Amino acid sequence: MISVEDWAEIRRLHRAEGMPIKAIVRHLGVARNTVRAALASDAPPAYRRASRGSLVDAVEPEVRKLLRVDAKMPATVIAERIGWEHSLTILKDRVRQIRPEYAGVDPADRLVHEPGQAAQMDLWFPEPRIPVGFGQAAMLPVLVMTLTFSRFLSAVMLPSRQAGDLLAGMWQLIGQVGAVSKTLVWDREAAIGGKGKVTQAAAAFAGTLATRIVLAPPRDPEFKGMTERNNQFLETSFLPGRAFASPADFNTQLTGWLPRANARTVRSLGGRPIDFLGRDTAAMTVLPPHPPTTGLQTRVRLGRDYYVRLDGNDYSVDPRMIGRLVDVTATLTRVIVVCDGTAVADHERSWATGAVVTDPGHVMTAKGLRSQFSAAKRDREHQRHLTSLQAPQQRVMFRDTSDYDALFGVDFDPTTGEVL
Repeated sequence: MISVEDWAEIRRLHRAEGMPIKAIVRHLGVARNTVRAALASDAPPAYRRASRGSLVDAVEPEVRKLLRVDAKMPATVIAERIGWEHSLTILKDRVRQIRPEYAGVDPADRLVHEPGQAAQMDLWFPEPRIPVGFGQAAMLPVLVMTLTFSRFLSAVMLPSRQAGDLLAGMWQLIGQVGAVSKTLVWDREAAIGGKGKVTQAAAAFAGTLATRIVLAPPRDPEFKGMTERNNQFLETSFLPGRAFASPADFNTQLTGWLPRANARTVRSLGGRPIDFLGRDTAAMTVLPPHPPTTGLQTRVRLGRDYYVRLDGNDYSVDPRMIGRLVDVTATLTRVIVVCDGTAVADHERSWATGAVVTDPGHVMTAKGLRSQFSAAKRDREHQRHLTSLQAPQQRVMFRDTSDYDALFGVDFDPTTGEVL
């Protein structure tokens, strides 16, 4: 077989130098037919080893029959059905090669993203455990939002995956952009649409913002692949070499890094996300005058220990509210307790679990109330004692037994005591 170098030299001598075939044969010392073949071929010579066949060739018709019945039949089941006794690897390779002929083809069209149409949402879980106080550290979720037209990226770390926290995170990121996309694309996150239907809390959030939440089909990562790639971008470009002292420190560092991320040139966009953001927000829906309901919320009757439990932590409340209904709301950073429109507790939210957060003022108030209660109790007991001493003594009347005898008509012998 002629080498690529000889093939190239033959063509050069004949076409560029005008050398005839006989001269090329003498010059290179090759056969005349080799020269003719090289001049007739437009592609360089390539070595192709003849196939020696495979053990699978004999059973391929049986494999095709099974795939025709069930295109998703595993190769291990096929091997069992056809009595395959050789290497499973070569059978799997052949099944992988011919299965698309029976499973069908599902092409993915390249999407054209219009300004203001969609924002993709996803949760990213950075591997480092973040110190959350009280000697604890946790792997916390980061909500990542990507505007599909401008590729503008924003993100924030959240204390949990509960619906209230996810909605609070979305509202924070949307508020930073200043407008809301026509649709918010989510996968089937449990708090958003784990059963294939948007949850009531998420639907109320979308209704307040006049937008729509779209859930990705199951097992279709390409549906929101843009923000999936941004998760990987955060993993490889933001995270390496960083250390975080707290969730607040993580969000501070992330906030400082995001402007640089949005100023990079995106090849598919042909520019920088920050330069396309204006066109994106101009086509979005304006934000409502009143914010949507977000955060964790509950209503309880305050017990004697004057603490309320929320997300696994206890927070003190003004003990003067004991016995009354109080409304507890947790934002991403604060826990606020309200009774009859008045705030009776305001704490920094703990991202740990099993923590007890106490306001020293509440402890002092409780101590004063206990002192007042004890003094009042002593006063009541002393007053009852004085009242008992000042009450007039009642005389007890005693009757002679003969009066009862005369009343019932009974007469006794005075000497023997017998009844007469």
